[in-house]
Amino acid sequence: MSNYFIKSFEEYFGIYRKSVENPELFWQEIAEEHFLWRKKWDKVLDWDFTKPEIKWFQGAKLNITENCIDRHLVNRADKVAVIFEPNNPEEKEEKITYQQLYERVNKMANVLKSQGVKKGDRVCIYLPMIPELTISVLACARIGAIHSVVFAGFSSQALATRINDSDCKTVITSDGSYRGNKTIDLKRIVDDALEECKNVETVLVVKRINSNIKLKENRDKWLAPLLEEASNECNAELMDAEDPLFILYTSGSTGMPKGMVHTTGGYMVYTAYTFKNAFNYQENDVYWCTADIGWITGHSYIVYGPLLNGATTLMFEGVPNYPDFSRFWQIIEKYKVNQFYTAPTAIRALAKEGIEPITPYDLSSLKVLGTVGEPINEEAWHWYDDNIGKNKVSIVDTWWQTETGGIMITPLPYITPTKPTYATLPFLGIQPVLMDENGEEIKENQVEGRLCIKYPWPSIARTIWGNHKRYKETYFSTFKNKYFTGDGALRDEVGYYRITGRVDDVIIVSGHNLGTAPIEGAINEHSMVAESAIVGFPHDIKGNGLYGYIILKVIGEGRNHDNVRKEINQLITEQIGPIAKLDKIQFVRELPKTRSGKIMRRILRKIAHKDTSNLGDTSTLLNPEIVQEIMDNAL
Repeated sequence: MSNYFIKSFEEYFGIYRKSVENPELFWQEIAEEHFLWRKKWDKVLDWDFTKPEIKWFQGAKLNITENCIDRHLVNRADKVAVIFEPNNPEEKEEKITYQQLYERVNKMANVLKSQGVKKGDRVCIYLPMIPELTISVLACARIGAIHSVVFAGFSSQALATRINDSDCKTVITSDGSYRGNKTIDLKRIVDDALEECKNVETVLVVKRINSNIKLKENRDKWLAPLLEEASNECNAELMDAEDPLFILYTSGSTGMPKGMVHTTGGYMVYTAYTFKNAFNYQENDVYWCTADIGWITGHSYIVYGPLLNGATTLMFEGVPNYPDFSRFWQIIEKYKVNQFYTAPTAIRALAKEGIEPITPYDLSSLKVLGTVGEPINEEAWHWYDDNIGKNKVSIVDTWWQTETGGIMITPLPYITPTKPTYATLPFLGIQPVLMDENGEEIKENQVEGRLCIKYPWPSIARTIWGNHKRYKETYFSTFKNKYFTGDGALRDEVGYYRITGRVDDVIIVSGHNLGTAPIEGAINEHSMVAESAIVGFPHDIKGNGLYGYIILKVIGEGRNHDNVRKEINQLITEQIGPIAKLDKIQFVRELPKTRSGKIMRRILRKIAHKDTSNLGDTSTLLNPEIVQEIMDNAL
């Protein structure tokens, strides 16, 4: 039983050794002791990375919602499962107990069944961060339908692409959503998307902003009256461990998104286990992840991971700066949040505002601070530690991907000694390796290479929906018999890992391989720099030059920009060497980012190359308008 919750560094090493020496036995024990199976598996693992084919807990039967909800009704029926904090702080919050969640999920499941949705059907969910989003996800899983959540900020074109790719027959949306002081007409976006989606039969509409929308006859239905009529009992569909649970789209280098397929049994075991240990979750804690359920972070660490552990998980509909920049800290004080999980992008944006928005609030309930989405730079790490954790709270800098399903490399709170900018050590059962350019494994420490995983873990995505060939080419063809993450990493003298960013962010300048992350790290230490992104561009002499897009803090805007440029290059020279100096520095208001906070370097690269003929679909960005602004001022 001790395997499930690690309590010391010594124990971590002992259990880690066991998990890599005999992975099948290790995962079998975790799965047997901590989950509800209707039928046990015939075989723990069957895998072949050359095909690639991975199967965990073959032959096992279960339903993930019985593990998320039903089994907690014995001891936790009245415990709050989900706290909903609305966009507007004047609107009353909602607290949903496990008993209420059980009834609401069953009602929603029965509504879906009444609309002809059955096991294996795909359901597109395009909702804001309201309780119906979590409930819809679980209702699909209850009846064996495959959910495909699309972030409710994506354009109609992006939505249509995803609906058509997975052939969804049903869409769940709302009349609109709140975002800060704005409202967004989600129903109109859905209507526009469905002009291109001929197979959608039903659209279920949640009333959120009470706008005056048109329902298309025989297709669109208000959800509320259907829920009122539905029974609050619904038997859970018996699923095979390898049945698909959901499809989640992640951006691809070609512009066509990849529909990553995650299956039921392995994903359940891994997300539950990582949640418990990476966040040191205890029975009465209140846990808050600020992500959107439209991303894998929301799937794994707002919905499934917390609920599998009987946790209280907080859903926030709003944004960090509405009504002002103190909103996150107000919420932490209001609910006495114990674990707070957010993105480095958000941390940097909040740091830019100084500490005035923080000081009025009591953050003493915090026990764990997490970061996710991209490697965190040292300045942001220390700001988080000093001002939010007050140097008393454990910081977990987690590295993982949509494709991995769960956290792969992370410190364990109060167990692993932390090191700023380092994700530290692999999670239990994870076997990372660094590969050189010749495809050879680098065994020693104090090295840099391409990050691969050499053995499957339970929550690895099994395929790309409808395109297994692309799955193989993207993840398993670069290095033989290894899963290639696409990231580069450093391994220090004690074996800690630091993710250096996408390998395609290595630029060869005058024959030298320069990773963009260390250069950006140096730039970001300048007192006036808030954030930076470096890309390469063709250079007559060096082959490639370095082009820097840099956001200045407000305090720097009055300074002579040429002087700031010189100071930035001086910093780079001191920390890395003159070879890494920037040839062009463009000061920008914002950087183009995905909704999960990743900088879209592909777009910045094209602008630097003066090739803006095909930037792809920029409407899915957090801030699509910034692209034109950067283009207009390009050097």
